[in-house]
Amino acid sequence: MGAKKNLVLPSSQKKRPTAHKWVDGFLAYLQAECQHAQNTVMAYRRDIVRFCEWLGDRSLQRMSRRELTEYIVWLKDLGLSDRSIARHVVTVKVFFRYLQLEEIITENRAELLVSQKQWKRVPKVLSQKEVQAILAAPTSKDRYFYRDRAILEMLYASGGRASEIANIKIEGLYLEDRFCKVYGKGDKERLVPLGREAIEAVRLYLGRLRPLLLSEAKSENLFVFLSRTGKRLSREVVWALVKKYALRAGIPATTSPHSFRHSFATHLLSGGADLRKVQEMLGHANIATTEIYTYVEHSRLKGVHQQYHPRG
Repeated sequence: MGAKKNLVLPSSQKKRPTAHKWVDGFLAYLQAECQHAQNTVMAYRRDIVRFCEWLGDRSLQRMSRRELTEYIVWLKDLGLSDRSIARHVVTVKVFFRYLQLEEIITENRAELLVSQKQWKRVPKVLSQKEVQAILAAPTSKDRYFYRDRAILEMLYASGGRASEIANIKIEGLYLEDRFCKVYGKGDKERLVPLGREAIEAVRLYLGRLRPLLLSEAKSENLFVFLSRTGKRLSREVVWALVKKYALRAGIPATTSPHSFRHSFATHLLSGGADLRKVQEMLGHANIATTEIYTYVEHSRLKGVHQQYHPRG
């Protein structure tokens, strides 16, 4: 596959700031995290451009089900077929789910819309066996084994985003007390508990590899995870590392740092963790965002029931 195009709205749409500032991020999400093919992303783009045309100055945050129903009526008035309208509805649902995941909206009114084919996409969740396979993928033969293993352990132990893990500072580690300090969206600070395996991995990295990486830097670096030149590791490198070790472990290429975040939340909830506590650890501003993971867990249990129950 060739280089991915920068999928942005045409200049005529840039005059509509209500939704445009989130559309580019949505298209990037479809490409990078959902791993949709170029043609699929372009199809979403065309539908979102039409949605923005209808949206005008309406507020996405205050969008009601009635208004969204008016959008469907508008599409009918354009003479679109039922099949085409159903595809547009799916696009809007995916877009609103993205807005909810990004905490841009707190209530997803679009989920109440009925389409011919209900959108069933949920966040990609790794099984505990898959997580263990990825965590075990780095070996002593890897040049940056201690760092890479510590990053993977931290992603799963904290549920942190790639950028949050990359930005952890030495002063934000409280290994004796078994937690670390991360900064999420809006530079909001939160404390996240760490497990035994993650703490041990970080200690090995700090003692055996970080001093060597730091020696390559021209000045002191306060960040925990460093590149080969002693600079702060970028979120892009964290993404690349997850992809690398997921492939080595035989896990689908769609796996990303966010897969660890989704798995962190879902595994906690399936183990009986309180929803409010999980919300706090993830740094979600609204409980509705965290509730998505209860749907993921319920979907998993439903699948297990259908597969194994005699009358499933």
